[in-house]
Amino acid sequence: MAGPPIAETLTALIGDRAYLALVEHYGGTRLYVPKTATLSDLPGHIGDDPAGKLASAYGGEYLKVPLDRELRARHYKGRGLSNAEIARRLGITESGVERLFKRVRKASDDQQLSLL
Repeated sequence: MAGPPIAETLTALIGDRAYLALVEHYGGTRLYVPKTATLSDLPGHIGDDPAGKLASAYGGEYLKVPLDRELRARHYKGRGLSNAEIARRLGITESGVERLFKRVRKASDDQQLSLL
């Protein structure tokens, strides 16, 4: 039986802010997590405490860091970025950003309907 998705696991481990920093910097890559966080550039990107937690949980292993474009897109939209700016940051087209937000809205609407 599979565990929770890696995004949920990482968010629970290191927190929302550090997870966002992790996917912004390392998303889509296999990241080697050293047993001692200070032996890498992780603390500079996600903070000392979250890097230490990653090292404790995944030290000596490779971690497949998700792209998590949906989370990043929502974060950037919340900061007031345009779809064009979001597209550049995510490495996708503006149409791709529009489709992403449309999927998010549909999933939210479907979830609300299922509660009725």
